Amino acid sequence: MLKNLWKKATLTTLAVVAFTLSGQAQEGKTESDIQAIMQQHDMVGLSVAVVKKGEIIYTKSFGLKDIESQTPLTNNDIFRIASISKSFTVTALMQLVEAGKLSLDDDVSKLVGFKVRNPKYPEKVITMRMMLSHTSSINDSEGYFTLDTIDPAKNPNWAACYNDYEPGTRYEYCNLGFNMAGTILEKLSGERFDQYVKRHILNPLGLYGGYQVDSLDASRFVTLYEYKPDSNSFSPSPSAYAPRREEINKYRMGYTTPIFSPTGGMKMSAPDLARYMTMHMNQGSYKGTRIISKKSARQMQAKIADNGYGLALKTESKLIPGQAMVGHTGNAYGLYSAMFFQPKEQFGFVVITNGTSAPEVNEYNLALAEVLNSLYNNFIK
Repeated sequence: MLKNLWKKATLTTLAVVAFTLSGQAQEGKTESDIQAIMQQHDMVGLSVAVVKKGEIIYTKSFGLKDIESQTPLTNNDIFRIASISKSFTVTALMQLVEAGKLSLDDDVSKLVGFKVRNPKYPEKVITMRMMLSHTSSINDSEGYFTLDTIDPAKNPNWAACYNDYEPGTRYEYCNLGFNMAGTILEKLSGERFDQYVKRHILNPLGLYGGYQVDSLDASRFVTLYEYKPDSNSFSPSPSAYAPRREEINKYRMGYTTPIFSPTGGMKMSAPDLARYMTMHMNQGSYKGTRIISKKSARQMQAKIADNGYGLALKTESKLIPGQAMVGHTGNAYGLYSAMFFQPKEQFGFVVITNGTSAPEVNEYNLALAEVLNSLYNNFIK
């Protein structure tokens, strides 16, 4: 009997050792691959996180947080994640839909406080669903840092904010629409945009991040670098973390919301973004905390536009061969970010770089696509 127990214990120990060695080899291969990708594409720094069955199974940071000081990047550091922020805005709005304060078919004009109509199609109502799926026919040609650009009472050239096609029929990526959406969130909730997201999404999930620079630990900000191809060099982008103190002191609820950039202003680390992503992968719930209903989560992920874009989440079939991945990307100030998950097989990735020479093609960065495929091949496939 003792002999059998010893044999059983030995086999268990061997299995644990084999599993540990396999994991070490897996991580070693991943890190070797990533280092090669970083070198090929001149990546300054890179943070990655891999999620499987609701858990982060791997997270690591490579390269530099800041070139000038040669500070290494860590998992604790936070980036301005750019347009992945749009999904936070829609998540917040879906909470208002569930509370009966909003419908996705509501007329944007009635919500934002001024007329929102394409002058070529004046009878066609532009709905929240259209605006949140980039199918509203609204464009960024007049800028998007203030809603005055599209307000007929404020901008004589407001008609330029609309494309020639009928609202609801075609897709064009538009930041202005999401700054309008953030303004509508304030009008309906009575809470300042950044504070609403913190109180109703970040805090319940236990995530560190936010839109207001002065509410965060500045020592954790990752320096973002614009790549200059002419000189093959990188230039820092300090305006990515502009505090906008004067504008905030004069803040007008439901009007100056673009100060916080609902379209791209969230600051967060890769591991915390992976936790937020897992909530969407689990149809609105994470570790027993429900943020939005299953119905709302499914609506966000459902395809609306021809290219697979839903409500601030896009289905991307070419990113990883054979996998329909759902998520979003970001690109601003030299940063590139990607958050994608496979809802059926329950795995996902977050990858963020603070600078690279690799270009963006089809709304995602080529270097990040290579990193995503390496993570998939080494941890999931």
